[in-house]
Amino acid sequence: MPGSPQKSCRTSVAIAPEAVTTAPRASKRLFLRSLPGLAGLAFVAPIARAKTPGEVPVGGLLRDTTMTGLTVPFRKLSDFRGKPLIINVWASWCGPCRVEMGSLERLSRRKGAQAFTVIGISTDDYPEAALGFVQKTGTTFSHFIDQKLVLENMLGADRLPLTVLIDAQGRVVDKIYGAREWDSPESVRRVSKALGVPLAHIYCD
Repeated sequence: MPGSPQKSCRTSVAIAPEAVTTAPRASKRLFLRSLPGLAGLAFVAPIARAKTPGEVPVGGLLRDTTMTGLTVPFRKLSDFRGKPLIINVWASWCGPCRVEMGSLERLSRRKGAQAFTVIGISTDDYPEAALGFVQKTGTTFSHFIDQKLVLENMLGADRLPLTVLIDAQGRVVDKIYGAREWDSPESVRRVSKALGVPLAHIYCD
């Protein structure tokens, strides 16, 4: 079904064989997400339990951080405030991430997309692998790399791909796990509703 969720990759399990040799930090992710103290949070506040350490939930304001540039220079997350933002979190070893990139690129290149900004966040350890992914997928929107897990943890990326919709004030309004056909009518309606961008603006050619 167009726009329906597809398979997703877990960053803590089911890592593709090639990722083991190109992403040694995977063992660090396993360690962080299996700490007894984190699991115990479920008994204190099961509704607000974070998927990752320091996750900002839907409705929360993202903390500012400096993002390491992959295809663009360093930028602060707060630099993107003032306009709705779509953040796509991916990894070069993630098949579903590759599947949805084409539709995300098409969405970002519509004239109506001037009403919002699309950026990508790679969770790869090595820029070479991440750059290879960008080149193969042919995306032109800005990409950053999160080698220190700061954004991955803040956004709650325990599975990939993850797409986070953020309003102009920097508040998280929606999180979508798994691949989507981002320029499908269903997905465009979801983006429009979450970000408060009129459908007519997005469909504008």
